[in-house]
Amino acid sequence: MPNARVLRDIKARNIVKANEILRRAYLYVARNETLSPQVRHQAQLQLNTFGKYTHPTTVKNRCTESGRGRGIISEFALCRYQFRLKALKLELPGVRKASW
Repeated sequence: MPNARVLRDIKARNIVKANEILRRAYLYVARNETLSPQVRHQAQLQLNTFGKYTHPTTVKNRCTESGRGRGIISEFALCRYQFRLKALKLELPGVRKASW
């Protein structure tokens, strides 16, 4: 069962993905200094109406097993501890403990 933090992060990723194009368009218009101030102001007002989870900074890499937010190995979406456990159990394809 996924952690509540993981579920929140998945929700944030989906909402950011759904609103990304429209949000970037409004941001471009709001920052474009060649346009009239009224148009830029309207674009800024539209940006302000977007919800909390539409902002890309709400997305954080989390471990899919434990929900930990630090020490994430992004290729496997696991924290370092879970990565080590799964690697020792040979559950990760192409990963073996080094010995020399």
